[in-house]
Parts: sequence; C-alpha cells; structure tokens
Amino acid sequence: MSIVYLNGKFLPADQALVPVLDRGFIFGDGVYEVIPVYHGRLFRLEEHLRRLQDSMDGIRLHNPHTVAEWSALLTELVQRNGGGDLSLYLHITRGVAERDHAMPPGIAPTVYAMCNTLKAPPAQQLQAGIAAITVPDIRWQYCHIKAIALLPNILLRQQAVDRGAMEAILIRDGEMTEGAASNIFVVHNDVIATPPKGQHLLPGITRDLIVELAQTHGLVCEQRRIREAELATADELWLTSSTKEILPITRLNDAPVGTGNPGKQWRRIYEIYQQFKRDLADTPS
Repeated sequence: MSIVYLNGKFLPADQALVPVLDRGFIFGDGVYEVIPVYHGRLFRLEEHLRRLQDSMDGIRLHNPHTVAEWSALLTELVQRNGGGDLSLYLHITRGVAERDHAMPPGIAPTVYAMCNTLKAPPAQQLQAGIAAITVPDIRWQYCHIKAIALLPNILLRQQAVDRGAMEAILIRDGEMTEGAASNIFVVHNDVIATPPKGQHLLPGITRDLIVELAQTHGLVCEQRRIREAELATADELWLTSSTKEILPITRLNDAPVGTGNPGKQWRRIYEIYQQFKRDLADTPS
C-alpha cells in the first residue's frame, strides 16, 4: 500500500479520507501539479512550485506552505514510497465549507499528495510514434491555470481514444493551442515551433525544458502562433508532458505525419533530453 500525504499526515492511501463538503469534491475548486521523480529526486521542483503558485494566485487560493516546506514534505513522501522513478501528484483545494459559490473566508485548504510508479513510454511508441486527432477546443478561458476541474479535457481525450488515437490536439479560432493532456511541437524544414504561453494553454514544465534544451544545443526553436493548416503539412509533430516526456506523433487524423515515422529532430531532442536526465542523476544532491 502506497503512502500518501493529507493535511499534515503521512498515511496509507486507503486511510486517507476527505469530507464530502470539500470544495474540491463539490465544485472542482482547486489546483494540482504532477512532478516526475527520477532516481528519487524531484525533477524541476522549483519550476513546478512556481507554476503551482501561479495557479493558486489565479484562483485566489492561499498557499499553505513555503517553497522550503513543500520541498521537505514532498521529498519525505518520495522517500516513504521507496524513491526510484515516480510520478508525484499534488492536489490542493480551497477546503471544507458549507456549499456556496462564493469563496468562504478563513477556511484551511486541503492538501493531498500521492506517488505512483513512473512508467516509461512503451518502446513501440518511441519506435513507431503515436496517433492524434484534431478537435475544437471547448475549454474555458483560463487554461494556464492547472485546475482540477478537467471534465472538458476528459471529453476531448476520449474523442481521441474512440478513434484509436492517443491524444487530441485542440484548435481554437483556427489555431492550435495544445493537447488535451500535453503541449505540442511542430517541425517544418528542421525548424521547431510551439505556441507561445498565454491563457489558452498550460505553460508546461517539460515544454519549457524542451525549448531551453533546443536553444542550448543549436536547434532553431520558435514560440509562435500555429495555424491549424500547418499541422497537415508538418514534417514532424511531438507531444510533451511530465509523465510522457517527448513522444512523436506519426499519424494525424488517420494520415501520416511527414514520412509516417519519428523524425530526425525528434530523435535529436529525445537523446538530448535523456542525456539531461542522466547528467542530473550523476549530479550530487
């Protein structure tokens, strides 16, 4: 049985209980983070905690911990779950109060965190790539907030699953925003591009690292608006996320992307990313 953290206590997952009047349960009133753990070390923790603070500010939710306190409790949770490669899920709601849409003053937020085994993408996905579809972006106007209310994302992702694809690429006003659960990169003539940050997409931590690594290693990487039509003519498409890292999309709407195989720029950035992780593992903590 895995050990979870709930409101100041570490306990077995089956003993962690949240009141039914918690606003996260009633309204989806909360935010979350997913942090990869490699070799027992939290990956890009500072960046994840910065995004967490931005999300909390976005919904006017008080942060109950300092950066140092978050680091200590999350590190302890990783240790209590044996270290190794994990996916740490952190979930904060406004707390427990009588049901009312107005934000209740003076209540304590609910803080929950758990760890799951971080599974590497199957070799088949790396060798052959994955399929995606394009769908209209039906979500709200504040997608830069990592909110726990994910029903629109669930409905969009399920459309992809129903069509035998892994991800749905979202289109708003004729432009790509992101995936239902990922950021998206496009490659034309060896130039890598991804949409700029804004309220219509989540500022992915892996996305930002890919941009940083590409620029550091001399690859041309642009952050710009991408029209839907560019997807159909792309040489390569990738998705990125904290748990999937970087996956090549080789089929879009039942048609091949480029040659229909993972492209050379993906292979370059994938190896750069893996080397970055290896270097991190060799760095003294």
